Amino acid sequence: MFKDMYCNVCGRKLKVENGILLEDAFEARKQWGYFSKKDTEVHSFVICESCYDSMIERFAIPPKVSNALEI
Repeated sequence: MFKDMYCNVCGRKLKVENGILLEDAFEARKQWGYFSKKDTEVHSFVICESCYDSMIERFAIPPKVSNALEI
């Protein structure tokens, strides 16, 4: 169940109704390990589809894309 959700890049409030996210978004979570400057920190963020598309356009190596067999 979702409460209010915002894109961490543009700040836009994502569409949530009755606890259901009505649009898709990229969600990331990273627990940093001992060989980083962020030891034991957990970072998480949400990016709307539009910001995600803009972000990956700048990648030197594009993300690997495949199709799911079931949704």
